[in-house]
Amino acid sequence: MSEAAAVTHPLTPKNAAAVKQEGGAMTALKSQNPLPACRHESILTTVGKTPLVKLNRLSPKEGVDLYVKAEAFNPMGSVKDRLALGVIEWAEHHGHLQPGQTVVEASSGNTGIGLAMVCAAKGYPYVCVMAESFSIERRKLMRFLGAKVILTNPAHKASGMLIKCQELAEKHGWFNTHQFSNEANAWVHSQTTGPEITEAMGEVKLTDFFCAWGTGGTLQGVARHLRAASPETKIHCCEPDNAPLLFSGAKTEYQEDGRFKEPHPVWRPHLLQGWATDFIPKLVSDAVDAGYVDHIRHVGGDSAHATSRALAQKEGIFTGTSGGGVLSCAVEFAKTAPEGSAIVCILADTGERYLSTPLFADIPADMTAEEKEIAASTPSAPPPAITLPDVTEGNVKFVNDTNAAHKVVVWSLEYCEFCWTIFGLFKALGVEYEVINVDAFKYAKDNQGNKYRAALCSVTDCKTFPQCFIDGKFFGGAADACMKWKSKELQPILEAAGIEYNKDYAGDAFEFLPKWMSQNPLRSK
Repeated sequence: MSEAAAVTHPLTPKNAAAVKQEGGAMTALKSQNPLPACRHESILTTVGKTPLVKLNRLSPKEGVDLYVKAEAFNPMGSVKDRLALGVIEWAEHHGHLQPGQTVVEASSGNTGIGLAMVCAAKGYPYVCVMAESFSIERRKLMRFLGAKVILTNPAHKASGMLIKCQELAEKHGWFNTHQFSNEANAWVHSQTTGPEITEAMGEVKLTDFFCAWGTGGTLQGVARHLRAASPETKIHCCEPDNAPLLFSGAKTEYQEDGRFKEPHPVWRPHLLQGWATDFIPKLVSDAVDAGYVDHIRHVGGDSAHATSRALAQKEGIFTGTSGGGVLSCAVEFAKTAPEGSAIVCILADTGERYLSTPLFADIPADMTAEEKEIAASTPSAPPPAITLPDVTEGNVKFVNDTNAAHKVVVWSLEYCEFCWTIFGLFKALGVEYEVINVDAFKYAKDNQGNKYRAALCSVTDCKTFPQCFIDGKFFGGAADACMKWKSKELQPILEAAGIEYNKDYAGDAFEFLPKWMSQNPLRSK
C-alpha cells in the first residue's frame, strides 16, 4: 500500500502501537495526524490538501465505504478558497489583473470569502455582490477581511447578482473574475482537488464520486481528472429536487463571453445555498456536454439538514447544508451499492456559515429541560470574591470630585458587555459621558483601580458594573438605563440636568444588551 493510502487509515495496528504505556502514563495520542508540520510563507499555500475521511457510523451498508473530502479545512473554510486562488493567479499570469486593481465578483458567500482572503493577502481591493437573502455571517466575514459587500434584491436571484457585478466592473474598470464561466475555476480543481482524491485513495478503487453543482468548477475540474486517472469511477452530480435544472433537459443559452442570456424556467427557491443558481453555468453545461456526468441525483433541503446534523452528531464532522445534501445523496445510493464500493463526497464548507439559516432553526440557544436538570444536579457555587482594599477619604474624594465635574459619568470595566450596553444607548441618544475604567492599565500600579472600586462601592452600596451618575447622583446600571428609557423615566432626569439628547431615537433600548442574556427580550429577534 502506498504511503498516501496509509494516511487515510490512521488507526492501523502500526499506528496504534505508537501508544506507549510507561508506568501507567499515556505518552502519545492514539489518533494522531500523520501529516508533517509545515511552515508557510503565506496563508495562500495552505489552500488545498484537505483530508479525505472515512465515515465509520453513517455508512448504511456493510462492505460499502463512504469517504468525505472535508473542504472546511481550507483556510477560510470552504472549497471556494481553491477557486479564489486559482482565478486570481491565473489572471495575474495572463496579465488580466493589474497591481492594485479592484476585484469584483457575484457570490452566495463562499467564493466571496475566499476572494476576500486571497485579495487581502495579495493587496487587491475586493468588492462582493451578494443577494441579501444569504446568511448574515458570510457578509460579516468578508467585511472583516476588508472587503466591501454590495447587497442585491433577493427577488432578482443569482442572475441579478451577476448583472449588478458586471455593471460595477464596466462602470469602474474593475476586474470581474466571472467564476461561472472562467476556465481557471475548473482548471484549479483538475490540478488540485482531483489529484488529491486519487492520491489519497491510493490502491483503493474509487467507484463513485459525488458533488453538487454551483459554478461547475469542482464538477468539471475533478471529473476531468477522474476520467483520465480513474476512468471507471462513476460521477454523480447533485441538485435540489425542487430546482432540477439539469434533470429538466432545458438548456441555458449563453452570450459569446459565456454569460447566460436569461434565467432558467425550472428554477425555484431552495434551501441549498451555493447550489443551483437560476441558470445553468457555462462550466456545468460544458461538463455535461463532455460526458462527465454519469448520474444526476436529487435531494430536498430537509434531508440535507438532517444529514448534516447526523454527520456532526455521529461522526464529529461539521458541514453545512451543501455537504449535507451531497452526503444525503451518497448515503441513499450506498444502500444498494455493490459490495466493495468506495464512494467519495465533497463537503463544500463548514456548518458555521449557516448559523443564521434554517439549518440551525431547531438548535436552541437556551438550555433545554434536560440541560437544566443536569445543571440543577449540583449547587453551582460561585467563585470567591476578591478582597477590596480599605476605603480611604482620598479615594472617596476622587470618586465624588469626578462625579461632580461631569454631567454624566460611567464607572466601568474596560471589556464588560454591560458597560458597552450603556455606552451604546448613550451614543444612540447623543448623550456625552465621562468613562472611568477602574481596571484600566493606568490604574494597575499599587492596585489603584481596586482602591477606586472600593471607594465607589462605599458611595453607591453597589458592587456590579457599570455604575452611572447623572448630575452627581447615582442613577444605576445598564439594565436600569434601558428600562428607564422605555418607561420614560430617563428622559426627565436628562432634561432636569440640562443634558441634550436625541429625542428622535425610536429604537428599542434593549438592543444594546448582550444577546446571550436569556433575559434580553430582543434575544430571538
